[in-house]
Amino acid sequence: MTPDRAAGLADTRRALADGEVSSRALVEQALTRIEATQPSLNAFRIVRAEAALAEAEAADRELAAGVRRPLLGVPVAVKDDMDVAGEPTAFGCPGDFPPVATDGEAVRRLRAAGAVIVGKTNTCELGQWPFTEGPAFGETRNPWHTGHTPGGSSGGSAAAVAAGLVPAALGSDGAGSVRIPASWTHLIGIKPQRGRISTWPHGESFHGITVNGTLARTVTDAALLLDAASGNHDLDPHRPPALTVADAVGRDPGRLRIALSLKPPFTAVPARLHPEIRARILELAEKLAGLGHDVEEADPPYGQIGLTFVPRATAGIADRVRQTPDPTLLDPRTRGAARLGRLLAGAPLRIARRAETVLHRRIGAFFRSYDVILAPTTAAPPPRIGALARLGGLATDRAMIAACPYAWPWNVLGWPGVNVPAGFAGPGLPVGAQLLGPASSEPLLVSLAAQLEAELRWHERWPPQRADADRPAA
Repeated sequence: MTPDRAAGLADTRRALADGEVSSRALVEQALTRIEATQPSLNAFRIVRAEAALAEAEAADRELAAGVRRPLLGVPVAVKDDMDVAGEPTAFGCPGDFPPVATDGEAVRRLRAAGAVIVGKTNTCELGQWPFTEGPAFGETRNPWHTGHTPGGSSGGSAAAVAAGLVPAALGSDGAGSVRIPASWTHLIGIKPQRGRISTWPHGESFHGITVNGTLARTVTDAALLLDAASGNHDLDPHRPPALTVADAVGRDPGRLRIALSLKPPFTAVPARLHPEIRARILELAEKLAGLGHDVEEADPPYGQIGLTFVPRATAGIADRVRQTPDPTLLDPRTRGAARLGRLLAGAPLRIARRAETVLHRRIGAFFRSYDVILAPTTAAPPPRIGALARLGGLATDRAMIAACPYAWPWNVLGWPGVNVPAGFAGPGLPVGAQLLGPASSEPLLVSLAAQLEAELRWHERWPPQRADADRPAA
């Protein structure tokens, strides 16, 4: 293990179990890396230095006593929309947020697995945008090219993992907020089935469109973190059948029928797929065909799915705005979205929720002909810092839809999706592809992603040790 970059989750837990390294040493190294990169990357909102070191020492005592838990002593990070006892949960917002008394369910389960939470990562205000910038915390930058965003809203988690500050991190995904930053930082990003990882104390985060997911450099690591965090609070409304995802890594997925879908779902704003991203997705399709899968172009019958997304998203923003200590401090775009959400929170929201059953039936029928969908994760490479953050409300919406039109339908459906690295565009900017499946298809998607990883070895490529705003990755 090299002190300047975190080893992977699987390697770290093995080294801890074998006594090759202590949890305290690993946490000290993570804290040193975080401190060194805060001026350039700004991945963290909260660093739990004292608490994490104490937890690491407790983990070392357990390890010495022969105790073994799935992530005992492993340092990880979580996004700052998740409750960590004793810390505020600001969710990218300005204001004086009080510390919370108890862990959220996902964090509780990570602790039960033995993980050490070193800090809470930056996210844009209430997770609304595919960039991680704001007056409450500044600009979080992409380790591959610090003049560009790592994406959002889980941009801090993505930057932390991509730069090797921690081996893996939790994020959340309400319209692609795990998959988009994973694509723009060359990571695996798993958006699991709704309810797989609890969002408690929010039983239905953003009226069911937001789920918690994982970011890591390898499929194995992303799956291990997913399994450790999975499970439900007693009051969770969504409780999918339990399954172990990491067991699918290395399993032969069989010969799959894969639909290559390059057409974005209908939106009010035109979206054009960047030609270099199109080329990278086609290369992945060729690789899948070379692995023995049947790949053909076909688009799911999305219809007017976008009409069901807006009421749920904006009503969720309105809910969260009411929980902030001082809504007047929020971005005008946030306050505008909350006003719309209050207007749509009645009949439009109820209609949007009822439409999900129809969408499940219609799009589910597509999976009688295909096993998996291969689609771009985004239509554009990562924008430059400030390119979207300085826009007005309507202009932000238009730019966001144009850059990221592909991810959000799977949030409406609540089904799993996995971002895999697809290569680079422009001046060394990472881009990604989605593997999408029906309900509870995480094992199949992970098996296919791992098969690709074994061929393409994308995890062997790192960002430069010293990036700057004007120099892309080598």
